[in-house]
Amino acid sequence: MDPARLPADWPNRAKGRKLRVGPHDWWLVEDGATDAPVLLLLHGAGGSGHSFRGLIPLLAPHYRLIVPDLPGQGCTRSGGLRRLGLDQMADDLLRLCHAGGFVPQAVVGHSAGAAIALRMADLLPLRAVVGINAALGTFEGAAGLIFPLIARALSITPFVGAAASRLWGNPESIAKLLAGTGSPLDAAGRAQYLTLVRDAGHVNGTLGMMAQWRLEGLLARLTSLDVPTLLIASDKDSTVPARVSKNAADHMPRADYAEIAGYGHLVHEETPAAVADMMLPWLAARLQPT
Repeated sequence: MDPARLPADWPNRAKGRKLRVGPHDWWLVEDGATDAPVLLLLHGAGGSGHSFRGLIPLLAPHYRLIVPDLPGQGCTRSGGLRRLGLDQMADDLLRLCHAGGFVPQAVVGHSAGAAIALRMADLLPLRAVVGINAALGTFEGAAGLIFPLIARALSITPFVGAAASRLWGNPESIAKLLAGTGSPLDAAGRAQYLTLVRDAGHVNGTLGMMAQWRLEGLLARLTSLDVPTLLIASDKDSTVPARVSKNAADHMPRADYAEIAGYGHLVHEETPAAVADMMLPWLAARLQPT
């Protein structure tokens, strides 16, 4: 999506900028204290950096925040559909950090973004990772049914993104898809996802990511991942059930598990204050100067 086409009230639009780091044309938001530890915030499949709109003002007084749209999604134009898998995205985010002069101390990821965050722990000397409803297993609910089917179709026809955009790009379909995650969202939140889904390029990027999504290598390494990790889950998540995060935490040597009751997959959009209340003290204890 061209950033110029974003609605005037798009979250943090004025703080976004383009950065060309091959093979992608990145769009990222920067906020927070410039002399504070750097947090990299990674959204999940089908979203964009806008999903952190409620968390950003709660984290910004304490950290320097770098919030990119993932390749092919939101306003980041992918330089190639072969760069949308887990390992490729982690490598390209590392290049983005080097080119931008960002040195993340921690990575916060939602859903698939949490898997990318843990993969980046293999590439960077991170001091902490936070996963919010981390997609460390198979997708369930609406995403488990819809995304794999259309992702497979993507390998057959290049026009499926436009067709899916037309199919889902209406308020009723968006409301149903969001309700299927356990997070119906308010009118403003639904309108933001409608803007994304109406962009065929964004849909193609999302489906391309799902088509290339392979977790086997990362899951096999969980028992040896030594980075301190906080996995936050919500009990009404019907896309990635809370047991996925609990099971992952049980197998990781330095992982803590926390659960928020009454919310769905997009818990950080529904109740950002509750998520921040869990994250901030945990991060502060691990990002203190050594």
